[in-house]
Amino acid sequence: MPPRLFVPGWGGSGPDHWQTRWQARFRGARRVEMPDWFAPERGPWIAALDGAIAAVSADHDRPPLLIAHSLGCIAVAAWASQHQRAIAGALLVAPADPERADAADVVRGFGPAPLARLPFPSLVVVADDDPYVTVERATSFAAAWGSALELVPGAGHINTASGHGDWPEGLTLLRQLAVDRAA
Repeated sequence: MPPRLFVPGWGGSGPDHWQTRWQARFRGARRVEMPDWFAPERGPWIAALDGAIAAVSADHDRPPLLIAHSLGCIAVAAWASQHQRAIAGALLVAPADPERADAADVVRGFGPAPLARLPFPSLVVVADDDPYVTVERATSFAAAWGSALELVPGAGHINTASGHGDWPEGLTLLRQLAVDRAA
């Protein structure tokens, strides 16, 4: 398995979030530290992500597997539209839509959502009742990014608030992405 780099969304991922729990499980896994978790700005977030990818790649002498949630998914897509570093693949869970009419101003300021094809294997995972992105919009993200799509019924934003602490089903999807990437 390639080194893992976690990319949380707005607010970061708290201690009970599946990203935090997974990071503790995977030896050597890292998390991108964004300049400000609660006032995201696209440029500084992309720069922080680029620095983290470069550091992980250098330390492990191979590209990382990105594990993103919410606004972190948009950061990954925006990063990929500007940078050419190698990436093993990306699990993109519950991508937030910064162009939603009811999106918070700080999230809307992160738009527009990038729609360029990702140059690495990826899987978009979304619930049919996510309050921060419609299934139609997540499907359009997946199509534009060249990502496979996994629809999870009744999972909300796939975070702590929706009951996804350990989220073992997500680990299965992560393993499948790694297997598909290796094939």
